[in-house]
Amino acid sequence: MPRDLTKTFTYLSLHLTIGFSVAYAMTGSAHVAGGIALVEPCINAVAFFFHERAWKRAGVQHTRPAFA
Repeated sequence: MPRDLTKTFTYLSLHLTIGFSVAYAMTGSAHVAGGIALVEPCINAVAFFFHERAWKRAGVQHTRPAFA
């Protein structure tokens, strides 16, 4: 599995755990917390994957020397 994809899945796991914990603490409902924890981090994980790829591509295309 490519490194970017592995990072994405580990980030997703962390985000799901945090999202569920915060939503449960705020609502007291496991059902609501589960819904929030599944929708929001999944969308963020997809965005994160493409964000990483864009940064990697930008780093290759736009290399310039540090302050001269």
